[in-house]
Amino acid sequence: MSHSPSLLLTLLAFVLVLGPLVLIHELGHYLVGRFFGVKAEAFSIGFGKEIAGWTDRRGTRWKLSALPLGGYVQFAGDMNAASMPDANAADGLTPAEREQLFQSKALWQRALIVAAGPVTNLVFAVLIFAAFNLAYGKIVATPEVGLFAPNSTAQAAGLRLGDRIVSIDGNAIDSFTDIPEHVVPYPGKTVTLVAKRGGEQITLAVPVEERIERDRFGNEARIGRIGIGAGRGRIVPVGPGEAVTLAVDQTAGIIRMTVTGIGQIFSGDRSVEELGGPIKIAKYSGEQLSLGWQKFVSFVALISINLAFINLLPIPALDGGHLAFYAAEAVRRKPLGLRSQEWAFRTGMALVLALMLFVTINDLAGLPLFGG
Repeated sequence: MSHSPSLLLTLLAFVLVLGPLVLIHELGHYLVGRFFGVKAEAFSIGFGKEIAGWTDRRGTRWKLSALPLGGYVQFAGDMNAASMPDANAADGLTPAEREQLFQSKALWQRALIVAAGPVTNLVFAVLIFAAFNLAYGKIVATPEVGLFAPNSTAQAAGLRLGDRIVSIDGNAIDSFTDIPEHVVPYPGKTVTLVAKRGGEQITLAVPVEERIERDRFGNEARIGRIGIGAGRGRIVPVGPGEAVTLAVDQTAGIIRMTVTGIGQIFSGDRSVEELGGPIKIAKYSGEQLSLGWQKFVSFVALISINLAFINLLPIPALDGGHLAFYAAEAVRRKPLGLRSQEWAFRTGMALVLALMLFVTINDLAGLPLFGG
């Protein structure tokens, strides 16, 4: 087992992960807002008390704040950092100033401004994966069974060497690299596997073995295995277009696995202990940085996807909550009442703070200091 990275390296890595990701997320909101002529009153990395900052010629206050667990852009017409609309924002303003209010913009423009943050995080992840694909190529391996691990559940279920896997639980398998997505997240489940043997197709019920795997730092992961390996694979160079297409597929695959994991937590198939918060992100950031820049940059892409996913959840106070309000506005042909929005924002903020507290306690409980 490798030694854990130092506290200094862990803190540095955490800043290098979260700082740029929050910055590009908020820049997404800011740039699209500026494109539509909305004035930004504040652009903050972090929450709470301002540590340092300056005001630009457009009147935007750029600042670094004390609590470095996120950030915000406060547009003209916002009551606070959570972007609650201010009912009195237009009072005493000239027509030109009213035109710069966030609430003065068309519904589709407001939706694009809000969606721009998480979309920017997703685009950033796609660009990272595309760069790796362009630099290192892609793995090409046919979905034929080339070997069995000891005590393979797939072999026990009747799969043989040379069988070509066609689908798993109805999901088409075109490459051996497609298989993990339909096996690894499902320990303890039995999957329906269709394979081609000679000129016929066979259907097998294959139990997914549950395994607890540990990395060099002692981190545990509960995953599924069916005990098969590919035959000979090869790495093939890709051009820019295919690199991006592959990157989009890789990003979509991570999102699907994230949705699956959260669904399993709600259904009780996975422990809530697998949820992680800022402390766990900091821990993993330091570990990945200690393994080299490729591992670290891949981890940054993963966190960028998760940041986008979390922000798109339909919880008031998050971007997804704003988009849910706009969807209701599109159906009703008028905005929700300000009082209803205020209560929804308060409830959403309470939910977000409760979740943050829970995952932080979860993280602390997992540290060696507390016996985890």
